[in-house]
Amino acid sequence: MIKYPVVISDPSRRTWLAGAIAAAGILSPATIARPATSGKPLAFRSVAAIMTAYQKGLHADVLLGKILEGWKQDGGPGPALKLASMYVDQFPDKDMARAMSKKYGVPIFDSIEKALTLGGNHIPVDGVISIGEHGDYPWNDLGQHLYPRRRFFTEIAAAFEKFGRVVPVFSDKHLGPEWVDAKWMYDRAVALKIPFMAGSSMTVGARVPEISLPLGSDIQMAVGIGYSGLDIYGSHTLEFFQCHVERRRGAESGVRWVRCLQGEAVWQTIDRGLVSKKLFDAAFAAVPHTQQDPRHGDGATLFLFEYNDGLTGAVFMLPEVAQGTSVAIRLKGQGELLATRFNEQPKPSHPHFAWLLKGIERMFHTGRPSYPVERTLLTSGILDRALTSRIHNHEKLLTPELSIRYQPVDYPHAPLPRLDAPPDST
Repeated sequence: MIKYPVVISDPSRRTWLAGAIAAAGILSPATIARPATSGKPLAFRSVAAIMTAYQKGLHADVLLGKILEGWKQDGGPGPALKLASMYVDQFPDKDMARAMSKKYGVPIFDSIEKALTLGGNHIPVDGVISIGEHGDYPWNDLGQHLYPRRRFFTEIAAAFEKFGRVVPVFSDKHLGPEWVDAKWMYDRAVALKIPFMAGSSMTVGARVPEISLPLGSDIQMAVGIGYSGLDIYGSHTLEFFQCHVERRRGAESGVRWVRCLQGEAVWQTIDRGLVSKKLFDAAFAAVPHTQQDPRHGDGATLFLFEYNDGLTGAVFMLPEVAQGTSVAIRLKGQGELLATRFNEQPKPSHPHFAWLLKGIERMFHTGRPSYPVERTLLTSGILDRALTSRIHNHEKLLTPELSIRYQPVDYPHAPLPRLDAPPDST
């Protein structure tokens, strides 16, 4: 019989949010508060980490490093979490896993099961962080980097069944990346009642400028802009886009069809009025770019899709021109457009990952996901279908499998740090 984690009282929003603000680098170390219940510090939760590789600046570093060395990875205060074990799939040059294992006394096990059981015959850890990103893995014909996220989750779930205990799991970035794997992971989590989170740090990072978009907003149109590779950053861009448009009236009911366009066909959607030029211009103006005319860059790709409620989604990937990720939105009855971009700050130690870890920490303490994993499932499916359309003559693909319903939550993102001072300044 599977035992489920005991749910403790939620941390008070004020104290929890203060800790999260500190994680973004706004407060000095002396003023950082830990999440607490009834005025008492939370007991530390133990974490097993399953990862592809651990090097400086990789996702393993900027997530696990904050558990080991504090929010700013400088030895200061950190989350109410303790790293209990690691499984590392690959040990490339400049590997940090072995050094960090020795420095902090965290054992590295040669199997995922052993990492979850600490080499014993039960599961003593309180949560699992699975980081299937980076490392030497193959690519498929769609251009998807085949990280072993499903294999990791398969072995995690198998250990839960074998030892009769389920604990919360966070899976880094998009699910899959192939749709069949993404859906399998989600279904497996549902079947075993695993508290499950996944996704991009962009959804909880700071934004420039702040825009007001309450739950239940009457969104008429939306355009997103991203950059870099279609698989590696398409997932980030789609999830940043989705965390805004999911706030529309009626919540989320999924996507009816998906199409990928490239080259001149991208710009024809604007010229013919299928995509609003004003919205595109607003989204483009919100991100840094290398030249004023986006049509002069190579590699333009458009992920075009229609939601089941009729809203059109348009996400432009502009690798040669855009240098950031943005979204522009038109609300019914408002003449002024809303536009914002993800505010990436590499210092101190990528603070948007501190905010991602805050959400993970909260799940490990409450036993409940901080926000719906269905958002990541839906964007994983959109990306997979767009990449499939790309190699099948850019055809429109009907997507009944993406009729994914969920209710968004009003989860906080990082506030905008002061721009006139370093992020770690008071």
